[in-house]
Amino acid sequence: MKIGYSFWGFLGKGITNTPDGGRSHRRPLIDALIARRHEIVFLQANRDHLEAGDALDDAYAFDYGTPDIDVLFLEWRWPIQGRNTTSCGTEGHTCDLHRQAELLQHYTTHRKVPIVIWDKDRQLQADNPWRRTSGVAVCEAALDPTPGAHRLLFPVDDQRLAQADPNLLARQPREMALGYVGNQYDRDEQFDHFFAPAAACFEHQVAGKWTQTGRWPHICFLGRIPFEDAHRLYSGTLATLLLLPERYAAVGQMTQRIFEAVLAGCLPLAPASIRQVNQFVPEDLVVTSGSHVIRRIRGLREIAGSNQHAQLISGCLKRLDLFRLSRQVDALETVLNTVTACGAAQQGAA
Repeated sequence: MKIGYSFWGFLGKGITNTPDGGRSHRRPLIDALIARRHEIVFLQANRDHLEAGDALDDAYAFDYGTPDIDVLFLEWRWPIQGRNTTSCGTEGHTCDLHRQAELLQHYTTHRKVPIVIWDKDRQLQADNPWRRTSGVAVCEAALDPTPGAHRLLFPVDDQRLAQADPNLLARQPREMALGYVGNQYDRDEQFDHFFAPAAACFEHQVAGKWTQTGRWPHICFLGRIPFEDAHRLYSGTLATLLLLPERYAAVGQMTQRIFEAVLAGCLPLAPASIRQVNQFVPEDLVVTSGSHVIRRIRGLREIAGSNQHAQLISGCLKRLDLFRLSRQVDALETVLNTVTACGAAQQGAA
């Protein structure tokens, strides 16, 4: 089918000054859909070209109008004050929200095209009318999505999983005991509870957008780093922490950070408060407090490079099967087929 795909971000490495975590999984998902003979046309601005100067070999089609499509697929955008809520042309304005509204208006009012919304940031409230609109399906990247929504996790490429060797990863030198890649958004409490105490005991680094850091003078904040540098940071780091906003942890929504870390051999320690936490990491990597994190890292340093270390990495790799790209494409195709079939039935009845 022909899919009109709306996203605000990048397909390639993008630019450093951006919070777009979708770069780790968006392009593999799209390439897999194309490999399954779907036609993809992108409906938002080509930021790879406009901001990053990356033509991506002109491999993808962009359309700033309202082309004929079989289904509209949205990576859901929401109001961000001072950014996409301002008037077009205003300094700092991004037009993602306006464009999304334009697409929804056109394809629901004029074309009656089925719509799939991927609420990747859990910004679509449970009582939002789109969840109850005929011809619209909502997907969430959570193990326990909102009732009525479909599960669509952030995908990791099957080939990358197949190529990961836990023994080689365990033997890799790791001079940094603790690292974190990610932004501050809604993570202060978790950071205080789990990361900050351990950072006082071990060499560490934190990469990402952290704008209010006065309460942690002992933390080494690097600021934002280029997308490809995240792998290098993880590759030289023994352990990281899976710090999730409460709205993610409560439903078992894990970010792409888990497979970015594990595929580099960096062991992810996960707070026990994450719903279904044992689906994400082995029991030995579940932590309950800052002191628990400290004990775990000390233990990991003792076994670094050993068979036991490799077994822990292997246990994490096995759990990444949950995010396997082929599994997520199957799930998305099921949703696409369902929503388009319902749309065709409604049009036939009319």
